[in-house]
Amino acid sequence: MEFPSSPQPPPTLPRLLEIIATLRGENGCPWDIKQTPESLKIYLLEECQELIEAIEADNEQNICEELGDVLFLLGFLISMYEQQGAFTASDVLGGIIDKMIRRHPHVFAGQKITDEQSLRDQWDRIKVQEKENR
Repeated sequence: MEFPSSPQPPPTLPRLLEIIATLRGENGCPWDIKQTPESLKIYLLEECQELIEAIEADNEQNICEELGDVLFLLGFLISMYEQQGAFTASDVLGGIIDKMIRRHPHVFAGQKITDEQSLRDQWDRIKVQEKENR
């Protein structure tokens, strides 16, 4: 089967989410439409395992492909929760950006870390503080 080739927009996360919305939309794919977070768990596990195997084999082509598969499933899950009104892709991205900045004050806040153990201790302290603040 040949697919028509037309110019594609640049690959971005918003573009991936648009494709997922189309797949799950009114005229989308019946399989995609019927999926739930619960039904996707097994696929997420399988794709993560395939990514791990590709990393262990040091096969960059397979790693790239498997990263795409995992990213797709993560986008699929985000889309589902967006449809439910639980949170948005921006909430997910904002949350992880904030967390990584907060957990790396030695990079983003000018703190000095002299060794790896101090780094681990700092990470653990920050995680404890985060849990206490929830």
